[in-house]
Amino acid sequence: MDEIKETQFRCGYAAVVGRPNVGKSTLINALLGQKIAAVSSKPQTTRLKQLGILTGDDFQIIFIDTPGIHLPRHALGTGMNALAQEALKEADIILWLVDVSAPPHAEDSLITQKLAALPKLSLVIQVLNKADLANNDMLAVRKKEYKALYPKVEQLTISAKTGSGVEELKEIIQGRMPEGEPLFPSDQVTDYYEREIAADLIREAALERLRDEVPHAIAVRVDDYLERGEAGARITATIFVEKESQKGIVIGKGAGMLKAIGSSARQAIEAMSGRKVYLELRVKVNKNWRSNPDFLRQMGYEDLGDK
Repeated sequence: MDEIKETQFRCGYAAVVGRPNVGKSTLINALLGQKIAAVSSKPQTTRLKQLGILTGDDFQIIFIDTPGIHLPRHALGTGMNALAQEALKEADIILWLVDVSAPPHAEDSLITQKLAALPKLSLVIQVLNKADLANNDMLAVRKKEYKALYPKVEQLTISAKTGSGVEELKEIIQGRMPEGEPLFPSDQVTDYYEREIAADLIREAALERLRDEVPHAIAVRVDDYLERGEAGARITATIFVEKESQKGIVIGKGAGMLKAIGSSARQAIEAMSGRKVYLELRVKVNKNWRSNPDFLRQMGYEDLGDK
């Protein structure tokens, strides 16, 4: 009689890191098969660590969505880099996402320095994203350029937007995870509460509609998230900016911009929560809040306020 071997459960952390706007949140949403992270064409959409939890019959992968590693200009940026660095230390596997449609950037080189500074050597997979924007000749050149930044890295070419290569990446991660029991319930997909996700979706809607000088000066605070049974949820939120001129842009002529942001955010929150939502937005000025440690802590960026 053949011996029956029990399948060992695998569980571990996979940190998704990269410079801003390379598609980290888009990749995590694709890997999970549902949206848990805000996505925008503007860089630095993610400001805090968020977990995306994927559980199968014999595995659990805990993805860590991190802020984009960049050259900081204020306390918020410095703290975001520090959070990303902490995620690297926690990870069993590091997914280093790069934009294969563009040449390496100084911020990509900054990531190699952070990888080299890790106290323990984790498996690093360099995920060459946005392959849908590059032809075969460009892909060949870019693969060599990015490989040269960190020669011992493994590489895989994907498009998080189209889904090409995502299943292969998922299988690779699953096979490389250490053996261990699951750390989260099988039906949990993120460590964020709906209130936190709603704030991110409001900020995402604002980022998609505002001019270049405004998006990074935006913070969103959900003031009230009230359940109303069959009537759904009532959400009141404040959008913070740093200047009076930015407040006018966010509100727009006849409050048109604010209405558009609210409509888009409401639809996204309803899709996330599966129920009707009434959303009320207001706009306030908090001068230079990105360099104000007290405000950063008030907004939930406790770790960032001290970096």
